[in-house]
Amino acid sequence: MDIVGACRAFVSVSERGSFTLGAAAARIPQPVASRRIAALEQHLGARLFDRSTRRATLTPFGRDMLPSAKRLVRLAEAMEYDAERAKRTPLRLAIPDTCTTRDLALLDAEARKQGVYLDFHAAPPAERAELLRSQQVGAAITEVPADEGRWSVPLGLAATAEPSAATVYIDTLRTGRGGRAQRRRRIWIQPEDDVPHIRDRVMRTRDSVGLQPAQVAVAPALTSAAAEVYGSTDLLLASPAQARELGLHWRPIGELRLVRSFDVAATDGDEAERLRTTLHDPIAHCLGAAG
Repeated sequence: MDIVGACRAFVSVSERGSFTLGAAAARIPQPVASRRIAALEQHLGARLFDRSTRRATLTPFGRDMLPSAKRLVRLAEAMEYDAERAKRTPLRLAIPDTCTTRDLALLDAEARKQGVYLDFHAAPPAERAELLRSQQVGAAITEVPADEGRWSVPLGLAATAEPSAATVYIDTLRTGRGGRAQRRRRIWIQPEDDVPHIRDRVMRTRDSVGLQPAQVAVAPALTSAAAEVYGSTDLLLASPAQARELGLHWRPIGELRLVRSFDVAATDGDEAERLRTTLHDPIAHCLGAAG
């Protein structure tokens, strides 16, 4: 039997002295309240109400049982409240700081529909991994090698001026051997791409085509990297979505194919899988991934 439901009906009827009013207060039909109380009486082995009167009058046994029933109802209500609060406890999620406020809001809204409450913490890749390792967050969107990711984001070079070609070759950034000196164009790598499987490949390509070491630089922040590009002919290593947001012209790189590759890691493996499956598409949109 539903002993909590029966005790709720018992307490409600006893407080109002009426099966009809007690049932209404408990938000159940009067016949249901009567059946629940009868089942409780059978379970306890004695009558709770004196049914010889028009009012719902407690028997001596009912008066003795009422305090215990009230305690059980209060405990059940406290448990329900705690359960609802626990379900609403946010999952602290470390995310790339390249995600826009709008995309994060859409991700958060979709997560709430799925019963998941998120608390975002933006950080670069190495910091996200450390936050998860130290359990300062419950989950993190991590950068992984290209063949291990759940989401992939193509990278290319973005500039203020629209390139005449459909592809930008790093080789074209070499300065001429003769003539007057000219400023060397640089490629700026933002913190999100300061990971070995992206940064090192760009550096190796730089060396193989004969660029100067300083022509590829890691910026301390995306803002400073974009500022360098706005004020010069420099190029920003970026995703197509970032280029659009920054008002830059994006092209793929001729010498190599680069992608950001992401997965979800969590202190609880089931939590990671839930994020991968139930929130796959909104996370993809937030990251600027192609599906």
